Amino acid sequence: MTPDKLTVAEEKARNERSYKLLLLFAMVSMTMMFAGLTSAFVVSKSRADWLKNFHLPMAFYYSTAVIIGCSVMFHLAKKAIQKDNRKATTSFLLGTLALGILFVILQFMGFGQIVEQGYYFTGSASNITTTFLYVVTVTHLAHLAGGLISLLIIIYNHFKQKYNSTQTLGIELGAMYWHFLDLLWVYLFLFLYFFK
Repeated sequence: MTPDKLTVAEEKARNERSYKLLLLFAMVSMTMMFAGLTSAFVVSKSRADWLKNFHLPMAFYYSTAVIIGCSVMFHLAKKAIQKDNRKATTSFLLGTLALGILFVILQFMGFGQIVEQGYYFTGSASNITTTFLYVVTVTHLAHLAGGLISLLIIIYNHFKQKYNSTQTLGIELGAMYWHFLDLLWVYLFLFLYFFK
């Protein structure tokens, strides 16, 4: 390998490490924010108006399975592009997008099921339990919206043939973020399910 190629390869590796480190810092800050929200949830549980018999809607159970499916699909997309299997990569990326949209739909269906139970998120008819649930879920959805936008950019770049077995950074970063969103939602779901 010539010195010029070595320099280019080293610079590429350095850039990849920098992007991954930036994403990691962003994920750590998001984790701290959600830790703060769940801590406030724990403190508020001692209030007299806290709902002791509240149950999560079934749509949240389904959405948990769906977001795990998103993570699996993105992982498969990354593996496929590493083997230069463009057709499989396309299928897995589009599958991730479809499941991501389904997750959002199921979350809103969950909100509807909560309202059907007679609980509200804001206003005089609301209570602290459902308001916290709403804030935590909507905050996660906002981060998921960022994930969907980045996924659309990745799909666009994939169709422009910017990824191959030697250039996978965009898909790798997208997969890292989606795995984070997946783990974050599973944590929130388990927290909300067990910590009543």
